[in-house]
Amino acid sequence: LSPVGEGLQVLVYAPDQADLFARICGYFDRAGFSIQDARVHTSASGYALDTFQIMAGDNHQFDGVHYRDMIALVETQLADAVSSQDTLHEPSKARLSRRVKSFPVTPRVSLRPDERAQRWLLTVSASDRSGLLYVIARILARHQISVHLAKVSTLGERVEDTFLVTGPALRQDRAQLAIETELLQALAA
Repeated sequence: LSPVGEGLQVLVYAPDQADLFARICGYFDRAGFSIQDARVHTSASGYALDTFQIMAGDNHQFDGVHYRDMIALVETQLADAVSSQDTLHEPSKARLSRRVKSFPVTPRVSLRPDERAQRWLLTVSASDRSGLLYVIARILARHQISVHLAKVSTLGERVEDTFLVTGPALRQDRAQLAIETELLQALAA
């Protein structure tokens, strides 16, 4: 159970692999959970330690009686999703809340090198919607971008996400522009 607020806190500790972040986010998207907060860390020894704060979506209700069953379900299904080699599924179509429709946040994407110019800092700001983190993770996976660190925050109807990423595509200006453009289009959709 989440130590703060409602929902569940999910910890994933696994050998790092291509698309791991996208697979985890994809599982939550497909299962109908909303990711409220996430922290992603990749160790020098090649392991990922990721934590997610998830809330019940329209498909689930979290109440005291069903938490145990829900935890067992998430543990089993998420382990299967992480070990799967299937292609990433299409993101689910999310409805926008009335608040987001009334007070939309103009999407912003920034991609710049870190202090040592070895990794890249990707910052994303947009209106929150169900499955948004999976949409971002899927685009990064498609461009073979690895997420080493992430801080994902949902602030009411707004998301502020920061990622430390690497990948061969980031060494080319044209590819960087394509990634930023694809992210902006997906955030505005």
